[in-house]
Parts: sequence; C-alpha cells; structure tokens
Amino acid sequence: MALTPHNFVRHPQKALATYHHNVPSGIFRYCNKCGAKFYFRRAGKFQLCPECGYGFRVTARQRLKMLTKDFQEWDADLVTQNPLDFPNYDEKLKKAQSKTKLQDAVLTGLADLDGQTAALGIMDPYFIMGSLGTANGERITRLFEKATAQKLPVVLFTASGGARMQEGIASLMQMAKISQAVNEHRQAGLLYIAVIMDPTTGGVTASFASQADIILAEPQALLGFAGQRVIEQTINKKLPADFQSVENVYQNGFIDAIVPRTEQVAKLGQLLTIFAAAGWEGEQ
Repeated sequence: MALTPHNFVRHPQKALATYHHNVPSGIFRYCNKCGAKFYFRRAGKFQLCPECGYGFRVTARQRLKMLTKDFQEWDADLVTQNPLDFPNYDEKLKKAQSKTKLQDAVLTGLADLDGQTAALGIMDPYFIMGSLGTANGERITRLFEKATAQKLPVVLFTASGGARMQEGIASLMQMAKISQAVNEHRQAGLLYIAVIMDPTTGGVTASFASQADIILAEPQALLGFAGQRVIEQTINKKLPADFQSVENVYQNGFIDAIVPRTEQVAKLGQLLTIFAAAGWEGEQ
C-alpha cells in the first residue's frame, strides 16, 4: 500500500503496518532520562541525547573509538569458563560475546590518551550488564599489575551491574583480588583515574571504582551499591529520585568532577600531563 494521506485516513491499520515495514528499526531514539524522541543520527559520534546531554550506553569498542586510535589490547585470549556448570550460562556468554566482540565484560590494553601513555580499561555494559566475573576480574587485575611493572598510570572506565551470580563466590573474590592490585599500583607511586559510566553499581562500586586517586563521572550516570528499591524496602523510607545520580553523589563529595564525553579525552590528557610533570608519588 502506498504511504499517502488518503490511505492513512481510509485504511489506517494497513497504512501503519506498511509504514512499520518500510521504516528501519532503531531509526528513532528515545532518551529514558528526559523522554526526548529524535532521529538516531542526532546522537552523533558521542551518542548523546541532543536535548539533555545524557550519554547512551555503548559497547567497550565503541567507547574506545571515542577515546583513541592508538591502542594495543592486552589479554585478549582470557575466556570466561562456567565454573559452577550454571544452566544456560554458556549460551548467555556466547550471545554476549557475539554482541560485544569481547571474550568478557572488559577491554584492556595500552593506549595513547591525548599524547599521554596509560594502561586503559573499559567495562562493557552490554556484556551481561558489565557484571564482574573471574575472567574480567583477572583482566582488570592484570591491567594494574602490568601498569605497575611498566610504571604506567591506569585509566579505568567502569560500568557494571555488580558481581556475576552465575559464578558464585568466585566472582565476589575478584573484588579483593583487584583491590590488592590497585593497592600495589598505588604503593608504587602511580596514578589511577576512574571514570564512572552508567550504571556503576554493586561490588564494582564497593571496590575498585571507588579506590581511584581521581574519580570522574559522566553526566546523569547512575552510581550506587544496592538498588534504590532494595534500600527503600530495607529502611522503610522513600528516597529522592536523584538519590543515586552522579550529580547528587558529586554534591556529597564522593567524586571529583563530572565530565561530558566530548571533554573526556582533553581532561584525561590534562590530568595525565600534570601528574607526569609533577612526578606523581601517590599515597605511599
């Protein structure tokens, strides 16, 4: 059926069916922060809502393209196993691997950030919500260990729904393992910068996301430990709508700055340059 005003009036259901058939899926975007609806190309290179500036979730490889073209991946061969023989976990992993082009929920390597060399890690919210398991826990641990050995600063972009239940206590142990590597990196007098993406929650927030020397965050990202509904049910009180927004967290002193995506490379380059020139000695 032709998409004409006449056909829309006389046969609206058939016309709409034709319309949906001919318009590609995803051509219009919806912002769940401000409710804006817009043509997808308006999000631009940095995938931002044109109305409120919220940064849409992107894969780790998409994020990498926003940061640098000079990147050497580390530990690409580390593959997630199924230690508890959890039902359907293998299928879930294969689906996530196909979607993100990663073996697990973090991309790590050596990067040039605005002229400064750093060990770079980017967690992927599309790989089982960036949940922390044994493989990506090992990758992040090795990121800090290699940075310590090579006397490099670490820049880690965090996005996670918490520990990965399919791997049980083995996933929880990653928090302590990574924290130890972070501490050794700090004792070596090296700089660690965390960049909070949407969402960063659970054990990741409780450990390495909050252990950085400098904590940056993207506008309107969600940052917290337990979910807001769980907290409300526990304390029997209604919490403010912005309780776990980075803007609210910033006001309470937990993070150092909120930096839009368009300014992140310049800000990271500036910080890395300053601390390199100052001979950063960290908290010894």
